[in-house]
Amino acid sequence: MSMSEIADLKATDDNRSKWIGVYVGVLATLLAICGVGGGNASKDATRANIEVTNMWAFFQAKNVRRTTYSLAGDELELMLAVNPAMPPEARRAVQDKIKSYRDTVAAFSSDKQRNEGLDELFQRAKVLEAERDLALRKDPYFDLSQALLQIAIVLASVALIAGTDALLIASFALAAGGTALMINGFTLWFAVPLLG
Repeated sequence: MSMSEIADLKATDDNRSKWIGVYVGVLATLLAICGVGGGNASKDATRANIEVTNMWAFFQAKNVRRTTYSLAGDELELMLAVNPAMPPEARRAVQDKIKSYRDTVAAFSSDKQRNEGLDELFQRAKVLEAERDLALRKDPYFDLSQALLQIAIVLASVALIAGTDALLIASFALAAGGTALMINGFTLWFAVPLLG
């Protein structure tokens, strides 16, 4: 082998090494983006889960209070029915109290002004559940994507040292799969069975 042939081989190896280095840099960038997406999906799921738990607890507390007022109104109505000879002033006071209880029950059922009636709380909790579920569907795609991109980086690094094209091709395949899963983690364009 002549010196010029050796120089050509060295230049080809140097050029190949540079391109693999750039490729590894791109994979590392994709891995970082994937890590941010996965971290955000996890945080979004946790935040929404805390908020939905709080919302359902608030809903239950309001429902207990509504039931208490409703039962109190029923009790006063029963008292009026059992005691028809009640003096008119007392009867008016009891009827006013019954009306007050029924108004409170209605306000607990729906409070559009403050958005805190049971009807509104139910809808808000359902929205938060949907947010949580969406984030939980995204997260596995980022997890698997990170694994594939990390393995692709390792294979490219070994291909660089060993000079093996088969490892580089395997790295390309894993990188393509990891990139597709990462994009799907952001968009949920397609579903992978048992993944999300």
